Amino acid sequence: MSNDLFQKLGVSQKFQAALDAANFVTPSQIQDQAIPALIEGRDVLGIAQTGTGKTAAFGLPLLQRLDARNKPAQSNHPVGLVLAPTRELAIQIHTELTAFAAATPLRLGCIYGGVGQNPQVKMLRSGLDVLIATPGRLLDLISQQHVKLGHVEILVLDEADRLLDMGFIRDVKKIVAATPRKRQSLLFSATMPDAVSELAAEMLHKPVRVEVAPKQVTVEKIDQRVTMVATPDKLAAIEHILRRDDVKKAIAFTRTKHGADKVARKLRNAGINAEAIHGNKSQNARSRALDGFKNGDTWVLVATDIAARGIDIDGVTHVVNFELPHEPESYVHRIGRTGRAGAAGSAWSLVDPSEVKRLRAVERLIRMPITQEDLDIEVTVPVERIVQQQQKSHQEQGQKRRRPRRRRASRAAA
Repeated sequence: MSNDLFQKLGVSQKFQAALDAANFVTPSQIQDQAIPALIEGRDVLGIAQTGTGKTAAFGLPLLQRLDARNKPAQSNHPVGLVLAPTRELAIQIHTELTAFAAATPLRLGCIYGGVGQNPQVKMLRSGLDVLIATPGRLLDLISQQHVKLGHVEILVLDEADRLLDMGFIRDVKKIVAATPRKRQSLLFSATMPDAVSELAAEMLHKPVRVEVAPKQVTVEKIDQRVTMVATPDKLAAIEHILRRDDVKKAIAFTRTKHGADKVARKLRNAGINAEAIHGNKSQNARSRALDGFKNGDTWVLVATDIAARGIDIDGVTHVVNFELPHEPESYVHRIGRTGRAGAAGSAWSLVDPSEVKRLRAVERLIRMPITQEDLDIEVTVPVERIVQQQQKSHQEQGQKRRRPRRRRASRAAA
């Protein structure tokens, strides 16, 4: 197999076999735009979603530049550092970069929390060229003097928006501050909220901006449905959906960790074999939940948005948005867990009237209305009543805001 197109981007022949093994023939859009700039040593701000090939986009130049140094790895002093928001994504990046580096002498390692640190400490002491890490465990080992970042030449922040969403902003800033000011910096994010833009401005120097829209915002084979249901009745609604005959394996998404635990517990009480997975779970607990879901012991996984990126599980027939996400892009990541490998899939969204604005934002993003369908369930709170209450509340708030202005105007006239 020929990889002439990657060679034209500047990728050396040394990575030919690894590219062949991974079936990389034609560079993706982000690879085509980012790789030349990164090989030149430029900083890069990449806006790209999962599945666009961004790991190879930053990984190949990272490995090539470090391999060209031709220096042995030093104990506890990595030269390349990749920060990832979750253990799963860190492991995935490590696996992919290790495959790319097969023909080089580079040493790569991965550290994350939820497991004993002794094997990781031993690995760091032996010397690593590239360290892939989650922020919490990295700072912990830095405080114990097991990792020193004074030799870092290339720093990568992957899924920066998720790092910030998960509350890692202070940790990330501490880590960035511990690296040399003279370094090559890369920041990749699926979205660009203000906090990510501010972080990029702080850590990047005259970056090349690479923005890649997904080829298709949603998979055509995913049947998307929405049902209007008040929050108190969502548990009855999700149970009704999950008991359908065509549901074989499903992922339900909540906005909070507490919500994921609550929904999973309620489903188990109703006789549905469900497990929760989120950032507060230990690594062993998360691994058990994922393994059980993969092998069929558990057929419903209740997750926060961390599971929408970096976790690929075949055979998911349904995705249920128990709550709509704050960012419409996260909706696309969520429903992308079904309809994979050419299979059909279904995505349901349970929408309380207070979430209608989020629904409209999703529909604008995917450029189509989502089919609304009523469920045959008994409700405790009719949606119409909540809508009327909200409209009345909005009218009262509007009147309160207007009254002070009228009083101030009359005083001024007097």
